Amino acid sequence: MNRSLLLDDTNYDHWKFCMSDFLKSIDSKTWKAVLKGWEHPVVLDAYGNGTDVLKPEEEWYVAEDELALGNSKALNALFNGVDKNMFRLIKKCTVVKNAWDILKTTHEGTSKVKSARLQLLATKFENLRMMED
Repeated sequence: MNRSLLLDDTNYDHWKFCMSDFLKSIDSKTWKAVLKGWEHPVVLDAYGNGTDVLKPEEEWYVAEDELALGNSKALNALFNGVDKNMFRLIKKCTVVKNAWDILKTTHEGTSKVKSARLQLLATKFENLRMMED
């Protein structure tokens, strides 16, 4: 499969399953970027201020370059795997883990929302009554 399923407002559960498998099929660094996140490499400020500055890409080590590539591949897959409305939510993300978490929170909610949904379903189930006919 060369392209993942397109996420819209109705198919998040199915999309999440397919997208995670799609990202794993690209390579392990791509999926790990979703799980662990990625940070831009930094170096100490050359002026001796003791602060970190972003390391120029041309100075990255091979390992740093590979991690950045995994992040870029995963981010590209997410950008191409969502519709216009979902894209608006994640378009400013430069780290795939942040984009993944935004989509997850948008569709699944926080743990408080999940708990409230479960309680509501349990209440509805308990209130089910069989009709006489």
